[in-house]
Amino acid sequence: MSLFDAFRYDGKRALVVGGATGMGAAVAELARDAGAEVVVMDRAAVALEGVKTIHLDLSDKASIDAAVDECGGPVHTLFSCAGVADGTPGIERINFIGHRRLIDRMLASGALARGAAIGMISSAAGLGWQANLDVLREYLDITDFDDASRWAQENNKADYMWSKMAINAYVAREAFGLLKQGIRINAILPGPTNTPLAQANAEMWLGFGADYRTEAGIEASTPLEQAYPLLFLCSDAASGVNGITVITDAGYVSSGITESFPAATGAVQFLSGKF
Repeated sequence: MSLFDAFRYDGKRALVVGGATGMGAAVAELARDAGAEVVVMDRAAVALEGVKTIHLDLSDKASIDAAVDECGGPVHTLFSCAGVADGTPGIERINFIGHRRLIDRMLASGALARGAAIGMISSAAGLGWQANLDVLREYLDITDFDDASRWAQENNKADYMWSKMAINAYVAREAFGLLKQGIRINAILPGPTNTPLAQANAEMWLGFGADYRTEAGIEASTPLEQAYPLLFLCSDAASGVNGITVITDAGYVSSGITESFPAATGAVQFLSGKF
């Protein structure tokens, strides 16, 4: 045993929701290599060897319930990584409501117990959550799966940006209650990351911040570069970290706030809800 073991996952069972491709696949591979027993839930086929796979459709509550039952417990670490782009039917369920139902079901069954950690993938697109907190509280108070989906659709909130703001507000709001149960929850807010989803929306997703990256001499993030901080947040080494959303965007947002890269300031103000 060494002090560094707190960064590892030996003896832990890790569930990766959305672990077939992109950041989720990188998280699953990294968790496996860190010593975890890995379970991957996804609609798509999972290519990673050495993991258990369970079919899951986050837009369908029956599929969520069946997947939770099949997984069982214990789950020491839950990585909520699945997400889709604007224009996808059921985006409000896939990106947030379905994740929340899965978490609630695992808590109710005891699969997530004291000592567990939850890590979610949000986005810099959700930076404006604090400016919209009153409406987000109204939304988060709707705990029924179908009612929440209906509210999002009726209020023109069934979109990518709102789903990511919902994750950020959820992480902040649930941190205290979960901690009383011995469970931590955190999220990362990636900047542009070279995933299949981003490639399918390349002009918007990978074009964002391209001028910043060119001047800084860097490329868009890789999935593995996002997996590393998420694994850290859910490890024992981060036992004092709870209820935070870590911006993992190579400094774009900070440079926009401080105007050290002035071209980013307008975009960051917009995303933060300051316009």
